[in-house]
Amino acid sequence: MDAAQLTEIRAREPGRIGRSWQKRSRRPLVGDDGRLLIVAADHPARGALGVRGDGRAMASRPDLLDRLATALSRPGVDGVLSTPDLLDDLLLMGALEDKVVIGSMNRGGLQGSAFEFDDRFTAYTPQAIAAQGLDGGKTLTRICLGEAGTVATLEATAAAVTGLAEHGLMAMIEPFMSVRQDGRAHNLLDPDSVIKSIHIASGLGATSAHTWLKLPVVDELDRVLDATTLPTLLLGGDPQGDPRDTYAAWGAALRIPQVRGLVVGRALLYPPDGDVAAAVDIAAELTHGSGR
Repeated sequence: MDAAQLTEIRAREPGRIGRSWQKRSRRPLVGDDGRLLIVAADHPARGALGVRGDGRAMASRPDLLDRLATALSRPGVDGVLSTPDLLDDLLLMGALEDKVVIGSMNRGGLQGSAFEFDDRFTAYTPQAIAAQGLDGGKTLTRICLGEAGTVATLEATAAAVTGLAEHGLMAMIEPFMSVRQDGRAHNLLDPDSVIKSIHIASGLGATSAHTWLKLPVVDELDRVLDATTLPTLLLGGDPQGDPRDTYAAWGAALRIPQVRGLVVGRALLYPPDGDVAAAVDIAAELTHGSGR
Protein backbone atom coordinates (compact mmCIF):
# COMPACT_ATOMS: atom_id res chain seq x y z
CA MET A 1 0.00 0.00 0.00
CA ASP A 2 1.53 3.32 -1.06
CA ALA A 3 1.15 6.83 0.36
CA ALA A 4 -1.65 7.77 -2.06
CA GLN A 5 -3.70 4.76 -0.98
CA LEU A 6 -3.14 5.58 2.70
CA THR A 7 -4.32 9.15 2.13
CA GLU A 8 -7.39 7.90 0.23
CA ILE A 9 -8.37 5.63 3.11
CA ARG A 10 -7.84 8.42 5.63
CA ALA A 11 -10.00 10.80 3.58
CA ARG A 12 -12.84 8.43 2.73
CA GLU A 13 -12.77 5.69 5.40
CA PRO A 14 -11.32 7.05 8.64
CA GLY A 15 -13.33 4.48 10.60
CA ARG A 16 -11.32 1.74 8.94
CA ILE A 17 -8.39 2.55 11.23
CA GLY A 18 -10.34 1.84 14.40
CA ARG A 19 -11.82 -1.35 12.96
CA SER A 20 -8.40 -2.53 11.89
CA TRP A 21 -7.01 -2.09 15.40
CA GLN A 22 -9.78 -4.27 16.76
CA LYS A 23 -9.10 -7.00 14.19
CA ARG A 24 -5.29 -6.98 14.53
CA SER A 25 -3.71 -10.33 15.42
CA ARG A 26 -1.73 -10.08 18.64
CA ARG A 27 1.04 -12.12 20.27
CA PRO A 28 2.47 -12.43 23.79
CA LEU A 29 4.70 -9.58 24.88
CA VAL A 30 7.79 -11.81 25.11
CA GLY A 31 8.49 -15.15 23.52
CA ASP A 32 10.25 -18.22 24.85
CA ASP A 33 13.63 -16.53 25.20
CA GLY A 34 12.20 -13.55 27.10
CA ARG A 35 13.85 -11.05 24.76
CA LEU A 36 12.60 -8.25 22.53
CA LEU A 37 13.85 -6.41 19.47
CA ILE A 38 11.71 -3.32 18.96
CA VAL A 39 12.16 -0.82 16.12
CA ALA A 40 11.64 2.76 17.30
CA ALA A 41 10.20 5.56 15.16
CA ASP A 42 8.77 8.15 17.51
CA HIS A 43 11.42 10.81 16.87
CA PRO A 44 9.60 12.81 14.14
CA ALA A 45 6.68 13.75 16.40
CA ARG A 46 9.15 15.62 18.63
CA GLY A 47 10.61 17.44 15.64
CA ALA A 48 13.74 15.28 15.68
CA LEU A 49 14.28 14.39 12.02
CA GLY A 50 18.06 14.18 11.92
CA VAL A 51 20.38 11.20 11.46
CA ARG A 52 24.19 11.49 11.39
CA GLY A 53 24.12 15.24 10.81
CA ASP A 54 21.46 15.15 8.09
CA GLY A 55 18.74 17.27 9.67
CA ARG A 56 16.04 16.10 7.22
CA ALA A 57 16.85 12.39 7.04
CA MET A 58 13.43 11.35 8.38
CA ALA A 59 11.41 14.05 6.59
CA SER A 60 9.86 11.78 3.93
CA ARG A 61 6.94 9.78 5.35
CA PRO A 62 6.76 7.26 2.45
CA ASP A 63 10.49 6.60 2.77
CA LEU A 64 10.23 6.12 6.53
CA LEU A 65 7.25 3.79 6.15
CA ASP A 66 9.14 1.74 3.58
CA ARG A 67 12.11 1.40 5.93
CA LEU A 68 9.84 0.42 8.81
CA ALA A 69 7.97 -2.14 6.72
CA THR A 70 11.29 -3.68 5.69
CA ALA A 71 12.46 -3.85 9.30
CA LEU A 72 9.20 -5.36 10.56
CA SER A 73 9.29 -8.03 7.86
CA ARG A 74 12.61 -9.43 9.04
CA PRO A 75 12.73 -12.54 11.28
CA GLY A 76 13.55 -11.77 14.88
CA VAL A 77 11.94 -8.32 14.91
CA ASP A 78 9.30 -8.41 17.63
CA GLY A 79 7.59 -5.08 17.12
CA VAL A 80 7.62 -1.32 16.86
CA LEU A 81 7.46 1.78 19.05
CA SER A 82 5.91 4.91 17.57
CA THR A 83 3.20 7.57 17.62
CA PRO A 84 -0.43 7.22 16.43
CA ASP A 85 0.17 8.69 12.96
CA LEU A 86 2.88 6.22 11.99
CA LEU A 87 1.30 3.26 13.73
CA ASP A 88 -2.03 3.88 11.99
CA ASP A 89 -0.25 3.87 8.63
CA LEU A 90 1.64 0.67 9.44
CA LEU A 91 -1.60 -0.91 10.61
CA LEU A 92 -3.33 -0.13 7.29
CA MET A 93 -0.30 -1.56 5.49
CA GLY A 94 -0.72 -4.85 7.35
CA ALA A 95 2.72 -4.54 8.97
CA LEU A 96 1.56 -4.88 12.59
CA GLU A 97 -0.01 -8.33 12.53
CA ASP A 98 1.40 -10.52 15.31
CA LYS A 99 3.76 -7.74 16.38
CA VAL A 100 4.33 -6.06 19.73
CA VAL A 101 3.14 -2.45 19.40
CA ILE A 102 4.21 0.19 21.92
CA GLY A 103 2.63 3.65 21.82
CA SER A 104 4.79 6.71 22.46
CA MET A 105 3.00 8.98 24.92
CA ASN A 106 4.78 12.29 25.60
CA ARG A 107 5.98 14.15 22.51
CA GLY A 108 5.37 17.71 23.73
CA GLY A 109 8.98 18.53 24.59
CA LEU A 110 9.94 19.50 21.05
CA GLN A 111 13.62 19.25 20.21
CA GLY A 112 15.40 22.57 20.74
CA SER A 113 12.36 24.37 22.17
CA ALA A 114 12.30 26.65 25.22
CA PHE A 115 9.75 24.25 26.73
CA GLU A 116 11.62 21.02 25.95
CA PHE A 117 11.68 19.93 29.60
CA ASP A 118 7.96 20.62 30.02
CA ASP A 119 7.38 17.37 28.18
CA ARG A 120 3.59 17.21 27.90
CA PHE A 121 1.75 13.98 27.12
CA THR A 122 0.41 14.82 23.67
CA ALA A 123 0.08 11.42 21.98
CA TYR A 124 -1.25 8.14 23.41
CA THR A 125 -3.04 7.82 26.75
CA PRO A 126 -3.24 4.59 28.79
CA GLN A 127 -6.93 4.38 27.94
CA ALA A 128 -6.35 4.67 24.19
CA ILE A 129 -3.51 2.15 24.31
CA ALA A 130 -5.76 -0.37 26.04
CA ALA A 131 -8.80 0.33 23.85
CA GLN A 132 -6.86 -0.06 20.59
CA GLY A 133 -5.15 -3.26 21.68
CA LEU A 134 -1.58 -1.96 21.85
CA ASP A 135 0.85 -3.80 24.12
CA GLY A 136 2.20 -0.91 26.16
CA GLY A 137 3.20 2.72 26.33
CA LYS A 138 6.53 4.51 26.42
CA THR A 139 7.48 7.73 28.22
CA LEU A 140 10.52 9.93 27.76
CA THR A 141 11.36 11.09 31.28
CA ARG A 142 14.12 13.69 31.29
CA ILE A 143 14.95 14.88 34.78
CA CYS A 144 16.52 18.33 34.93
CA LEU A 145 17.00 19.58 38.49
CA GLY A 146 17.22 23.16 37.23
CA GLU A 147 13.92 23.08 35.29
CA ALA A 148 10.60 23.43 37.09
CA GLY A 149 8.83 21.66 34.21
CA THR A 150 10.47 18.39 35.21
CA VAL A 151 8.08 17.79 38.08
CA ALA A 152 5.06 17.85 35.75
CA THR A 153 6.73 15.25 33.55
CA LEU A 154 7.42 13.07 36.60
CA GLU A 155 3.81 13.36 37.74
CA ALA A 156 2.47 12.54 34.28
CA THR A 157 4.84 9.60 33.93
CA ALA A 158 3.68 8.22 37.27
CA ALA A 159 0.06 8.50 36.15
CA ALA A 160 0.91 6.72 32.89
CA VAL A 161 2.66 3.87 34.74
CA THR A 162 -0.33 3.45 37.04
CA GLY A 163 -2.85 3.66 34.21
CA LEU A 164 -1.05 1.14 32.02
CA ALA A 165 -0.62 -1.25 34.93
CA GLU A 166 -4.37 -1.14 35.59
CA HIS A 167 -4.77 -2.66 32.11
CA GLY A 168 -1.91 -5.12 32.59
CA LEU A 169 0.20 -3.34 29.95
CA MET A 170 3.91 -2.57 29.76
CA ALA A 171 5.06 0.87 30.86
CA MET A 172 8.42 1.56 29.20
CA ILE A 173 10.22 4.47 30.89
CA GLU A 174 13.19 6.12 29.17
CA PRO A 175 14.83 8.19 31.94
CA PHE A 176 17.73 10.62 31.74
CA MET A 177 19.34 13.06 34.10
CA SER A 178 19.54 16.13 31.86
CA VAL A 179 20.74 19.73 31.79
CA ARG A 180 20.14 22.72 29.56
CA GLN A 181 23.36 23.53 27.75
CA ASP A 182 23.71 26.27 25.15
CA GLY A 183 19.93 26.54 25.05
CA ARG A 184 19.35 22.83 24.31
CA ALA A 185 18.53 19.79 26.41
CA HIS A 186 21.58 17.60 26.98
CA ASN A 187 21.35 14.13 28.51
CA LEU A 188 24.04 13.13 31.01
CA LEU A 189 25.42 9.75 30.00
CA ASP A 190 28.01 9.13 32.71
CA PRO A 191 27.33 5.99 34.78
CA ASP A 192 26.39 7.77 38.02
CA SER A 193 23.86 10.02 36.28
CA VAL A 194 22.22 7.02 34.60
CA ILE A 195 22.11 5.19 37.95
CA LYS A 196 20.35 8.17 39.55
CA SER A 197 17.83 8.29 36.69
CA ILE A 198 17.11 4.58 37.14
CA HIS A 199 16.27 4.99 40.82
CA ILE A 200 13.99 7.97 40.19
CA ALA A 201 12.17 6.31 37.31
CA SER A 202 11.74 2.99 39.10
CA GLY A 203 9.75 4.62 41.88
CA LEU A 204 7.16 6.27 39.61
CA GLY A 205 3.57 5.01 39.69
CA ALA A 206 1.48 3.02 42.13
CA THR A 207 3.07 -0.29 41.07
CA SER A 208 6.20 -1.39 39.24
CA ALA A 209 4.72 -4.74 38.20
CA HIS A 210 4.58 -3.80 34.50
CA THR A 211 7.45 -1.29 34.36
CA TRP A 212 10.37 -1.77 31.96
CA LEU A 213 13.29 0.59 31.49
CA LYS A 214 14.76 1.87 28.22
CA LEU A 215 18.38 2.87 28.85
CA PRO A 216 21.43 4.03 26.87
CA VAL A 217 24.54 1.91 26.47
CA VAL A 218 27.07 3.69 28.68
CA ASP A 219 30.36 2.92 30.37
CA GLU A 220 30.36 0.54 33.35
CA LEU A 221 27.00 -0.87 32.31
CA ASP A 222 27.28 -3.80 34.73
CA ARG A 223 27.50 -1.34 37.61
CA VAL A 224 24.75 0.81 36.15
CA LEU A 225 22.30 -2.08 35.84
CA ASP A 226 23.10 -3.23 39.37
CA ALA A 227 20.74 -0.34 40.25
CA THR A 228 17.62 -2.24 39.15
CA THR A 229 15.75 -5.52 38.91
CA LEU A 230 13.42 -4.13 36.24
CA PRO A 231 13.67 -5.68 32.77
CA THR A 232 15.65 -3.30 30.60
CA LEU A 233 15.84 -2.60 26.87
CA LEU A 234 18.81 -0.75 25.41
CA LEU A 235 18.30 2.23 23.13
CA GLY A 236 20.28 3.02 20.02
CA GLY A 237 20.21 6.83 19.91
CA ASP A 238 21.48 8.93 17.01
CA PRO A 239 24.09 6.63 15.45
CA GLN A 240 27.67 7.85 15.34
CA GLY A 241 30.92 6.18 14.30
CA ASP A 242 31.43 2.69 12.92
CA PRO A 243 28.32 0.47 13.15
CA ARG A 244 30.58 -2.49 13.98
CA ASP A 245 31.57 -0.78 17.22
CA THR A 246 27.89 -0.20 18.01
CA TYR A 247 27.02 -3.85 17.39
CA ALA A 248 29.91 -4.99 19.59
CA ALA A 249 28.69 -2.74 22.43
CA TRP A 250 25.15 -4.11 22.08
CA GLY A 251 26.42 -7.70 22.09
CA ALA A 252 28.39 -7.18 25.30
CA ALA A 253 25.49 -5.41 27.01
CA LEU A 254 22.99 -8.11 26.07
CA ARG A 255 24.90 -10.55 28.28
CA ILE A 256 23.83 -8.63 31.41
CA PRO A 257 20.84 -10.43 33.04
CA GLN A 258 18.63 -7.34 33.36
CA VAL A 259 19.01 -6.55 29.66
CA ARG A 260 16.14 -8.14 27.73
CA GLY A 261 16.67 -6.68 24.30
CA LEU A 262 16.98 -3.59 22.14
CA VAL A 263 14.78 -0.65 21.16
CA VAL A 264 16.58 0.86 18.18
CA GLY A 265 15.44 3.31 15.53
CA ARG A 266 17.80 5.38 13.45
CA ALA A 267 20.79 3.03 13.72
CA LEU A 268 18.75 0.30 12.02
CA LEU A 269 16.45 2.33 9.80
CA TYR A 270 19.21 4.58 8.40
CA PRO A 271 22.44 2.52 8.31
CA PRO A 272 25.39 4.12 6.50
CA ASP A 273 25.18 1.66 3.61
CA GLY A 274 21.39 1.99 3.30
CA ASP A 275 20.79 -1.74 3.78
CA VAL A 276 18.02 -1.76 6.39
CA ALA A 277 17.44 -5.52 6.20
CA ALA A 278 21.10 -6.34 6.85
CA ALA A 279 21.33 -3.98 9.83
CA VAL A 280 18.12 -5.37 11.32
CA ASP A 281 19.30 -8.95 10.83
CA ILE A 282 22.48 -8.23 12.80
CA ALA A 283 20.45 -6.73 15.66
CA ALA A 284 18.07 -9.72 15.59
CA GLU A 285 20.95 -12.17 15.80
CA LEU A 286 22.45 -10.25 18.72
CA THR A 287 19.10 -10.15 20.51
CA HIS A 288 17.73 -13.61 19.90
CA GLY A 289 20.74 -15.58 18.66
CA SER A 290 20.28 -18.80 16.75
CA GLY A 291 17.18 -19.64 18.76
CA ARG A 292 14.95 -17.12 16.99
